[in-house]
Amino acid sequence: MTYWAVNAVFLAIVAVVGVLALVTAAVRGRAARASSSSAATTRRRREVVLGAGIATGVLLVMTAVFDNVMIGIGLVGYDAARISGVFVGIAPLEDFAYAVAALVLLPSVWVLLGGPKTPRAPEAPRAPAASTPTKQTAKEARS
Repeated sequence: MTYWAVNAVFLAIVAVVGVLALVTAAVRGRAARASSSSAATTRRRREVVLGAGIATGVLLVMTAVFDNVMIGIGLVGYDAARISGVFVGIAPLEDFAYAVAALVLLPSVWVLLGGPKTPRAPEAPRAPAASTPTKQTAKEARS
């Protein structure tokens, strides 16, 4: 069995969870769009896409760096007969499937578990409580 075959099993499960999250987000989004302006929705969508893009870039770069270090020092090794032969540095391309799975699975689970909660309206500032008498020490009483 190749590393891609092993990855395919996990990536298929991740894909199913991702599709469920997209459907869930779409259903919730319809309700949210009904109560907000299209400009706010567009701005929010742009922020989400930008954040996802930045997170993807950071995670893939970190995966490339650390996978190459781990393979380079001999912490991890791969059977040459079971890899595709495509490398990023000395790390086989198959190694990046786990990062891609994390990029899809973690936000999907977050959405399925409830996603972002709507922010509450800020509470009005409270007036300071009236000072209550406290016990005085003998030294304070003499002052």
